[in-house]
Amino acid sequence: MIKENIKKILSELPEGVRLEAAAKTRTPDEIKEAIDAGLEIIGQNYVQEAERAWQAIGPLVKWHMIGHLQGNKAKIAARIFDMIETVDSMKLASGLDRACAEINKVMPVLIEINSGEEAQKAGVLPTDAAPLIQAISKLRNIKVMGLMTMGLFSENPEDSRPYYIKTRRLFDELKAKDIPNVEMKYLSMGMSDSYMVAIEEGANLVRIGTKIFGTRIRK
Repeated sequence: MIKENIKKILSELPEGVRLEAAAKTRTPDEIKEAIDAGLEIIGQNYVQEAERAWQAIGPLVKWHMIGHLQGNKAKIAARIFDMIETVDSMKLASGLDRACAEINKVMPVLIEINSGEEAQKAGVLPTDAAPLIQAISKLRNIKVMGLMTMGLFSENPEDSRPYYIKTRRLFDELKAKDIPNVEMKYLSMGMSDSYMVAIEEGANLVRIGTKIFGTRIRK
């Protein structure tokens, strides 16, 4: 089922849009099946879970952090991840920068945007994104490569469209600023229920879980 799902999704994605499997709670065997089907990016929400999967699978794919990263997990994250998509503060960026410096690594990161400006959600407010990126751009072992946003948790994909539009506009504004040491290359938006809407609004990296692996078993 996993192989068939991935092949179908890949065949439907427009050129230039990359597929990322949101592998929260998924087993290494499930992830390996996805890789065998042509998947190149695995997204993980928790560092410890990612570390277990990474130890079983290794660098066959790129590993992205798509959950909130706690500062005390920065050293492990620096070692196992190829990109952190959820940087939303200078404190987190600085801790990650120090951890990467220790292993002589430059970490690509995306800035998580709280596009709905919801108090309970992680992410930087759209109005605060440019100053944060300006500050992070001065770090030697971090490189901002774009933006990420969650959108709304809703059964109707259209409910997320305004937030995807807002994030795309911010992406374009930041790209036009041409900030040194910043490459606005990736716009990570959209999940299983809303990725087609996200692509319509400019996403070139989509994070899909249920549509690949089936309904998640709750932990």
